[in-house]
Amino acid sequence: MPEQINQQHGDRLSMNYPASWWRNMWREALPSGNGVLGASVFGGVEQETVLLNHAQLWHWGHKDELPDVSGTLSRTRELMDEERYAEASWQLADALKGHGYGTRLASRFPLAAIKLIMPCGSAFREYSRTLEMDSGEVTVCWTDGACRFGRKLFVSRADDAVIYEIEGSGDGLVTGEIGLILHPSDRWADAPEFKELEKSVETGSDEAFAWYAATNDDGTDFGAVLRIIPQGGHVETKEGLIRFDRTRRVLVLVKVFVHGERSRDWARLKLELAELAAAATYERLLQRHIALHRPLYRSASLELDDAQLDSRSNERLLLDAYQGEAPLALVRKMWALGRYLFLSGTAADEQAEPFGLYGLWGGDYRLVWSHNMANENIQMMYWHAHVGGLGKLTASLFRYYEGLMDDFRENARKLYGCRGIYIPAGTTAGIGVPNQIVPVILNWIGAAGWLARHYDEHYRFTGDLQFLQETAIPFMREALQFYEDFLVTDEDGLYKIYPSVSPENTPSNFMPTDGKPLAHPMPTAINATMDIAILKELLHHLIEANRAIGGDPEETRSWNKMLDRLPAYRINKDGAVCEWIHPAFEDRYAHRHLSHLYPVFPGHEVTQESDPDLFGAFETAVRKREIGAQSGWSLAHMAAIYARLGDGDSALDCLDVLSRSSLLPNLFTLHNDWRGMGVSMNMPTAPVQLDANLGWVNAVQEMLLQTAPSLVKLLPALPGRWKRGRLAEWRFHTGRVSMEWDREAGLFRTELIADRDTDMVVKLPDWVSSCTISAQEAQPSPLGPSYYTVQMKSGAPSVIIETEHCSCKQ
Repeated sequence: MPEQINQQHGDRLSMNYPASWWRNMWREALPSGNGVLGASVFGGVEQETVLLNHAQLWHWGHKDELPDVSGTLSRTRELMDEERYAEASWQLADALKGHGYGTRLASRFPLAAIKLIMPCGSAFREYSRTLEMDSGEVTVCWTDGACRFGRKLFVSRADDAVIYEIEGSGDGLVTGEIGLILHPSDRWADAPEFKELEKSVETGSDEAFAWYAATNDDGTDFGAVLRIIPQGGHVETKEGLIRFDRTRRVLVLVKVFVHGERSRDWARLKLELAELAAAATYERLLQRHIALHRPLYRSASLELDDAQLDSRSNERLLLDAYQGEAPLALVRKMWALGRYLFLSGTAADEQAEPFGLYGLWGGDYRLVWSHNMANENIQMMYWHAHVGGLGKLTASLFRYYEGLMDDFRENARKLYGCRGIYIPAGTTAGIGVPNQIVPVILNWIGAAGWLARHYDEHYRFTGDLQFLQETAIPFMREALQFYEDFLVTDEDGLYKIYPSVSPENTPSNFMPTDGKPLAHPMPTAINATMDIAILKELLHHLIEANRAIGGDPEETRSWNKMLDRLPAYRINKDGAVCEWIHPAFEDRYAHRHLSHLYPVFPGHEVTQESDPDLFGAFETAVRKREIGAQSGWSLAHMAAIYARLGDGDSALDCLDVLSRSSLLPNLFTLHNDWRGMGVSMNMPTAPVQLDANLGWVNAVQEMLLQTAPSLVKLLPALPGRWKRGRLAEWRFHTGRVSMEWDREAGLFRTELIADRDTDMVVKLPDWVSSCTISAQEAQPSPLGPSYYTVQMKSGAPSVIIETEHCSCKQ
């Protein structure tokens, strides 16, 4: 098997049109980042903007003291017992409002903008802009008269700086002016908060440096220093800008600071930039950065047919996708881009934050839904990480939630009178108390249990017993403590979770009959299927974790008793799994969330192997979901569900629809289509939400590799259009896998390498009728003709599975 695949054009985003979204041009920028510092490049030939963001820069949040309203739970339940569900739904929210409680989440916002102005001698020709994902380098090129000009930029991992170079070729000499400014706001220019920020701005320049700072709402300063290094020509200062005239090349270095003090940090950064400039060339700095960036980007590879050779621009690929099918080059490029965004937008570094819905590339001051949302979105952005070899970047996720545990404990006690933790769906840095005071968010209790899945998965992929004992088990225990106090039993002795919300849906029999659009008219129910599934999974994970550390067997017995008291999933008259187990609540198919399918995905509870009939009911449930109610991220989620069902064609169809409805020319994903095209929910605005970019990565990976604790499926949902391909260095829980296939030639070959001792079942594609296996430890499994039990020792030779003869089903 090849160690790595030659990606070629598959590593490049190529565009022939500038960023052009009306006013909000940052939405179509090309992004670079080192996990903490982000740069968005947009604008035109004459004026270019490089927007700077920092992971730790937030503002305009407000954290109130949470009042103790735990007494409302009994009243909520009384009303629900009387079937006064609508009244019950608002009890907790109204109690908080009655105390004047008004916490609001913070927002990420731009740190500064590099503003470059270059005069044009004639109308531009041969314009292009590219992003080389393999290096993180953004390039803009054009011809002006007889001269060719280019600008290139990357955010350095090695030097924690923005490296920017402007040059001409032939007879082209570079003239222009550059400096640091407060990025103007589209939405908040007249708001008092923005005016206060604007008044705090200070800029300055001399012939070598330009500097900028502003004051955040916590009283600390943030800012940047820019160093210019021209090659020839003349340089002068001009009103905080640096003007350069007739230079062959200009190298620009920028460093930033947050939570600081301007005069002190300006002086520090000037010294750091002078030292960096002393022996720096653009190429030398780029190579230092690539040495750190490329191993992350190349930690896994994928080839679909000859897609990596396809040189079509983004614009051409999107136009072709509008004919009905996303080109293979677009599918593969989106997989690569999602990984690039993830490794550029978060890091294991202590300064890093979890990957956010805008990554490190948001361009306004109160971004729509810029918080960390744990009823779908943040989980989606991490599903792909371990399989793709980026598992170490999950450190910032765990560090973030661990840092808010005191808030989460207070929430459990003051909202519900429970031990353990209650995690609000939405949080931002330093704000872990409730903030969205509406029933659809406030009454949902599943965030901690869902996030616990990520702790468990990290342990399974790493085998890190210290992480299991010191981080994962304590988190899972506190998540379970909440349930232990919150649960009640019904007349049959089974657990009853109420209030219980299936994010963010309302049962159809509680929707308004007048047809007026209301987002969440009555979401508060009993025994949402998702809540039961999360609790069941949490108990299983704790039981297995307790066994791994040799824990108290009495705890295991107690947890098993809790499992016995969970109600069974319910099937409706359509043969679909119900979204609410309690019979008072009827299914509503016109909704984007797919929460009740949790046991199939992201969970592994219900499989074709374990319960084919119930598995079929989950399949019916996803097929009942209405396409017009979906969003960008829900289409990515739906694709992953279809992949778990083994239906690669339907999974790929979801990505086809996503490419036609919620992709910008720079391939950023949007929450929804805003154009009335009928294939996603209809909203007049369409916020950038990069969760679907990362959800796309996961969906593709689910089609080609599914890894559960004791079962690994190879090419489990291969779409018919993906006739041949290769992947290398993908991960299952205890090792790595590389594969290649060619359906038309009857070829299938895989190599399994154990990083830890492995005992698992491997399922081959159904179309592989016979094969050879290079290991005596591989034996046919009782599960069926395509299944093999495989045992491997760490460090032992790899296991090779390849076809002798292949019967390909068309």
